[in-house]
Amino acid sequence: MVSIPVGSSWPRVNLPGIAVAGVAVVLAVLANRAVPAVSPAVFAVIGGAVLGNLGLLGERLRPGLRFVSKRVLRTAIVLLGLQIALPEVLALGPQTLAVVVVATGVTFVLTPIIGRRLGVHPGTALLLATGVSICGAAAIAAMHATLGERSADERSAETDEEQADAASALSAVVLYGSLAIVALPLAASWLGLSDRQLGLWTGASVHEVAQVAAIGAAAGASVLAVAVIVKLARVVLLAPMVAMTAFRLRAAADPEPAAGTAKPPIVPLFVGGFLALMVVRSLGWVPPTVIEATPLVTNALLAAALFGLGAGIDVKALLRGGRKPMLLGAVATVLISGVSLLGVLLLG
Repeated sequence: MVSIPVGSSWPRVNLPGIAVAGVAVVLAVLANRAVPAVSPAVFAVIGGAVLGNLGLLGERLRPGLRFVSKRVLRTAIVLLGLQIALPEVLALGPQTLAVVVVATGVTFVLTPIIGRRLGVHPGTALLLATGVSICGAAAIAAMHATLGERSADERSAETDEEQADAASALSAVVLYGSLAIVALPLAASWLGLSDRQLGLWTGASVHEVAQVAAIGAAAGASVLAVAVIVKLARVVLLAPMVAMTAFRLRAAADPEPAAGTAKPPIVPLFVGGFLALMVVRSLGWVPPTVIEATPLVTNALLAAALFGLGAGIDVKALLRGGRKPMLLGAVATVLISGVSLLGVLLLG
């Protein structure tokens, strides 16, 4: 951990790293415009990992990068709640919502169990389960932040193993979500699915919002409209999934923690913020201009946070242990795709 000289001001310590993360966000957004199927957050985490492993991010930048990978990340997850209007989600109907909940829940529960059988580290398996079942990089980042909330005094502490967990999960989500952009439309054509069925299947199974949008944009406006709303229904499940994990961590914590430490919170504060802003948006209290700007701001903050996270990834360690997590990612992807497809076919 970088030591901060006594008397150093917060801006002097943190601004260099924050400024570099800001530049990375601009470059990630430009890269996303060239390749819309890959979100700025994914470009950012790759850039952070490359620069970090090349030794181009010096110790002077570390405090600011830690700040964006933790505090800015929580802000991005909170703002994600403004993108969800519950009336639009509920308008999908109980049967469609049941398909979403079952596919998401089955994948989230079974992936860690399968991971244990494959010998995948529990942290990696949980992050993979979250990313595949809910919303890719954003979900992985939210769960990663929750796993790091051991106590209020230790939020900046993070082991190499935890960084490797996040890196493995992100790698699998990017790979298999990208493959889905090609595979799902081909499979839908072979199965004779209607536009609505393709939209439902896409929204219920594809990992990243950007990947869902890419399939919808290529398949047509009717597919895109359904796919995005179904995808947002999955994003709603982020809060209960993270909250349940936080509750389980708290239950498993030492019942009598040492002096100066505290149990993890029952519900992380940023999850409460996410739910609060979702309610505010659903009640119609948010001006249209704010709703339009929110995705841009959220994506930028998330990209900054994941750049900071990527900067701490040891690529050599990731490559040494990467086969089993990639296999688990494939299994989880097939699982959510199969369960959601079965639901779509049953709906007719």
